[in-house]
Order: sequence, then C-alpha cells, then structure tokens
Amino acid sequence: MAGLGCSSQSEGSQLDSSQLNDTNNASAGNLKDIEGIWIGNLTVQGGLELRIVFNISTNPDGSISASMDSPDQGVSGIPVESVSYKNGNLNLGVKSIPGSFEGIYKENNETIEGEWKQAGSVFPLVLNRIEKAPETHREQDPIKPYPYTEEEVVYENKEAGVKLAGTLSLPQSEGPFPAVILITGSGQQNRNEEIAGHRPFLVLSDYLTRQGIAVLRVDDRGIGGSTGNVSQDTTEDFAEDVLTGVEYLKSLKEIDPSRIGLIGHSEGGLIAPMVAVKSPDIAFIILMAAPGVTGEEILYMQSDRIARAEGASNETIAQNEALMRRMYSVVKEEKNNTAAEEELREILRTEIANTSEQKTESSGHSEAVIDAQVTALTSPWMRFFLTYDPRPTLMKVKCPVLAITGEKDLQVPPEENLRAIDDALKAGGNKDYIVKELQGLNHLFQTAKTGSLSEYAKIEETISPDALEIIGNWILEHIQEE
Repeated sequence: MAGLGCSSQSEGSQLDSSQLNDTNNASAGNLKDIEGIWIGNLTVQGGLELRIVFNISTNPDGSISASMDSPDQGVSGIPVESVSYKNGNLNLGVKSIPGSFEGIYKENNETIEGEWKQAGSVFPLVLNRIEKAPETHREQDPIKPYPYTEEEVVYENKEAGVKLAGTLSLPQSEGPFPAVILITGSGQQNRNEEIAGHRPFLVLSDYLTRQGIAVLRVDDRGIGGSTGNVSQDTTEDFAEDVLTGVEYLKSLKEIDPSRIGLIGHSEGGLIAPMVAVKSPDIAFIILMAAPGVTGEEILYMQSDRIARAEGASNETIAQNEALMRRMYSVVKEEKNNTAAEEELREILRTEIANTSEQKTESSGHSEAVIDAQVTALTSPWMRFFLTYDPRPTLMKVKCPVLAITGEKDLQVPPEENLRAIDDALKAGGNKDYIVKELQGLNHLFQTAKTGSLSEYAKIEETISPDALEIIGNWILEHIQEE
C-alpha cells in the first residue's frame, strides 16, 4: 500500500564516521571531481518525485566519506557505508535502506549520471553539484514561537525492547487536556510523516493543539530518535507501540485519561482500530485514508488507478495484475520462505525474459532487482498485510469513529474502502460514526487536480483547511460529550 507512496526512509541519525570505512577508496588525483554536495531527482511510483542528496568529502587518510539525505522525507545523515571512486566511476552503498548508486562523472557538464537501485527497482538518477543543501518550508508549516508548549519525549515498549521518541504538544490553557496520538502510514516515517517536502503531522498537530487538544506524534521504529529493526515486524507490532503510547499519556498529569483518541493515516488507519479493540481507554478514533479491505485488494486497486493516471494501456494494466496475482498467490500459499523465494524468482525471471529488450546486458541488474523484490514479498510485513482483513476488527470497535478519504485518492480508493468501513461499523452495531468522502482531495488530503503521486510535491498545500476543520470540529464535539 505504501501509505505515502514511498519506501525509502531509514535511520535519521547523524553520520558516524566509524561506519564509513567499509570499502571507501579512490584513485589518486580525482577526488576533487566528486567532493561536495550533490542532488538528484528520483521519479518513483506513480510519478512521485523525491530529491536525494549525497554529501561527499575526503578524510585525512585519503579515503572518502559520504552521507545521504532525503529532504522530501525529512531524513538526513543516512550513513553511506561503502564508497568507491575510480576512473570516473562512483559507487555508493547504503546498506541500512538498502540501496545503491552507480554513476559516471561527466567532466563536460559536472554531473554524475547513473542509476539508483532499491527495493527491487532501478531508477535513472543524474546528480548535480550544489553549494548548499536544500531547505524545505511549506506555507502551512507553523512558525515558532508557538502559542503552546512542545516537549521532546521518550518512552519504551519494553516487551519489544523498542525505545520510541516523539514530540508532545500541550495547550497553554489549564489541563488536564484531551489528547490524540498520530499514527503514520506504511514505510518508516518520522514523527511529522514527512513526504514530498510536506510535514502533514506537524501541520495537523499544530492545528489541533491550538484547539486545546494535546497531540503526541512519534518517530516510527528504526527512524529518527526511535530504535528498532523493522525487518521482522508487522502492522500488529506497530499497534503495540501505539498501545505503549496510550499508557504513556495516561501516566501524565496534564492528560485526561478518559479523553485519549487516535488518528491513523493510511496503514495507521489499520492500526487505530486494532488499538481501540485492545484498549478500553480509547475515547475515539479517526481514520484518514484507511483501508477497508485486504491489503491484496488494496494493491490491485492502487496499481490499476496509478497506472491509468499515468496513461497505461488496458493491456499493460491487465498484464501487471496477472503478474501480481501469480506472485501474491505464492506468498499466501507457500509458508516456507526458501520455497516461496525460489518460486517467486522463477516467476520474475520468466517475466523479465519475456519483456526485456536487452536480456544479456541487463542480466546483472535483473538479478539484483529480483532479489530485492523477493525479499520484500516474503517479509513478515507483506505476508501479514496481504491477507489482513480490517473488517472483523472494525466490527468490534465501539468507540466513536470518523472515517474520511479524499475523492481523488489513488492509493486507497475511497469508494470501495469507505463502503467496506461503513458496512463493518454498521454490522458491528457502532452507534456513533461518520464515513465521509472529501471532494477534490488526494491521499495526503491536499486539494489536487488528478490525485497522481507526482502532484504531491508540486502542490503547496499540505492539508486542506476543510479537512483540518472537519477533524477538529468532530473531536471537539466528542470530547465535550464526555
């Protein structure tokens, strides 16, 4: 589902030089070619553009150090563990994502032209030297000083051995306050849920805190200030982190324990009902672009909508779906990872052999792409996501629910998902819920023309003021009823 259409977020820690001396080397005399700050644009799923920045410098011993930033995802200082530059060829290895860049320095125009490889895909990437790393500020980003207080907080999910770091925003009026926890979409997101130069959770948190509601927003496991390795985790594990956050809020004198709610976006909209069913302390939940059907159904819908928005033919769309169905069938039916991996490799090799126009030349790249795709498909997260049906859980949710989705959402299409959410809540006997499609809004709740992922960065608006007002008013109505 890729809650926000991207998969390449990683550790946000500062660069540690001790991690960089893996295979870092260069031929003498060429280092000045590549020293400095380099930026390039990746065009990923659905035409979404993400900027990648490499910071390259030389050490006293002649080796090269590098780090990587993804400014549109709010991540900086990602260690580049292996760096080599020889005869104009630059190779950068980022194991923590994992990803790699291979490029050739072009002296005539001072660019480095090559490819970025990650998560089973290969993207062309041209790097240009810049003097200063880009700073991103959107019109809706709040500007300090704020009319409320912010606290950096850390608490622990002891059972999982995970430390969670976040920001708690507290109104300046007298407490105890009602509170909400913001739950990010899929892929490792930081506390502001940064994507395409936007910080949706920063904007949402600012809006709600000004309304007198305390807000806790948290870095996902393994990103920013939070610890953990998500390679073996599923959505259920992330739900346990949110439950830990609820217990943390209940321990604070500034928070009213009877008025704690959850706001989940995309995959966060799967997590919020899980937590509401497990914890009687949840006063309400808001589902923003939440799935109402299985992950497998979501992925077919998403692939179809995005491909059509890009102008793909019906034949291409049908071929893509047929391939997806073959692969997902293996993932669902073959529980042994070794056997599943071999079957998936055979499917992908056959597909590449049938479609590649440069079979021999691309064979090395193909195997790397296949390995990455197979790893992603057989991960615990994907195995869970494909088959998890949110409807039985939604039927058990008894607290008030607001479910909203943008009419132009291509990632979690509104008609099928809102209908499924509505049916499940009704079947479960929930007496207080609203299911609403918001006209003209995309997956990020921006006012959009097409809903295409490529629009995200181009739209100046971070969240529609109408969406913010709907959320804020609904919460205020329900906390007053308590």
